[in-house]
Amino acid sequence: MKLLYLGDVVGRSGREGVVARLPGLIERLAPDFVVVNGENAAGGFGITGRICQELYDAGVDCILTGNHVWDQKETLGYIDGDPRLLRPMNFPAGTPGRGVAEFRTRRGEKVAVLQVMGRLFMEPLDDPFTAVEEALNRYRLGPKGGGFDAILLDVHAEATSEKMALGHLADGRASLVCGTHTHVPTADAQILPGGTAYMTDAGMCGDYDSVIGMDKVEPLRRFRRKTPGARFEPAGGEATVCGVFVETEPGTGLARRIEPVRVGGRLSQALPGGGAAVDAGRAAAE
Repeated sequence: MKLLYLGDVVGRSGREGVVARLPGLIERLAPDFVVVNGENAAGGFGITGRICQELYDAGVDCILTGNHVWDQKETLGYIDGDPRLLRPMNFPAGTPGRGVAEFRTRRGEKVAVLQVMGRLFMEPLDDPFTAVEEALNRYRLGPKGGGFDAILLDVHAEATSEKMALGHLADGRASLVCGTHTHVPTADAQILPGGTAYMTDAGMCGDYDSVIGMDKVEPLRRFRRKTPGARFEPAGGEATVCGVFVETEPGTGLARRIEPVRVGGRLSQALPGGGAAVDAGRAAAE
């Protein structure tokens, strides 16, 4: 199975970048399933039902969120009615929405998407390690045994150490573990020893001539003056669409290869097939 996973969509620039670039990526890569993190899509803060529909119309199968999930008040009343929109599963019991969802691809393959939020330098939610362990005991990888053809785990967290630890916890039990939230793509795309594709952060879909997607003026002023000021506004330049592309083994659901995706905007470009792949055989040999 082929999986395309895109990082945090930031503001209008990020939305327009995804809507413009995703159809071409789908044509080139032919993914069976597309996941996008959309928690910053509405002016940099939260997401709306209208924006969700824009992303679905562009080819997205599942939208993830994170700590900004409730920044748009309408999401509280919308999320329960949209089975393709997730929030971290370690929010307290009774929180609207869901942190795990099951899907079927056009070819009938079973996909489970899980999202968890870290606690280091973040809100003190329920233990993410316990949440992941319990979820992976319920959602098992391996189509031969009646499990899922693919399992994707999004780790929305600040600390790279926490993301890596959760990746190792899920190794061998998920097809892909990828981080979001920091808005900067990491250079550690790899296949872990147990066969799970991993990348600490997918990066953002947004304008990188910015401070993590926001216009530079106000963040710079706050860092220098340490006083409140104007509201942060998303930068409006051309977006780089960032993420990862993963292929899995049909019998196990484990990763065969992982490659970074960076298209458009300011960052160096990376497209699957361009020589940056990490595959399971080569990783084992090295």
